[in-house]
Amino acid sequence: MRRFVLAILATSAIALTPQANASGGHDHSPKHGGVVVEVRDIDLELVLKPDLARLHVRDHGKPVKLEGAGARLTLLAGAEKTEATLARAGDALEAKGNFKTGAGVKAVVVLTLPGKAPITARFTFK
Repeated sequence: MRRFVLAILATSAIALTPQANASGGHDHSPKHGGVVVEVRDIDLELVLKPDLARLHVRDHGKPVKLEGAGARLTLLAGAEKTEATLARAGDALEAKGNFKTGAGVKAVVVLTLPGKAPITARFTFK
């Protein structure tokens, strides 16, 4: 009985240490000046400029390989709607065009990674 109690105490101590907690520990702050949204443990950072939309994808703080990946962007600025397809450009997905930026702009991104279900993320720019 004593071994059983010690085993439970040891297991509890390990489970309560910060290193054993798989749900935390990675940084969700923007690394490229954009807005970050976490979906299914994936951080999506959308950087929006008047002529460029760029999406950075991280898994627990590490860049995700984007070979074969793509994304669809929908921007809503008041009553105006803009859509674009983001394609791989180095370590991110991007589209060039004419984009509304600033406070109140909302975006929806549908990211497709090879072999995985699509990821939908919603962003609000302040």
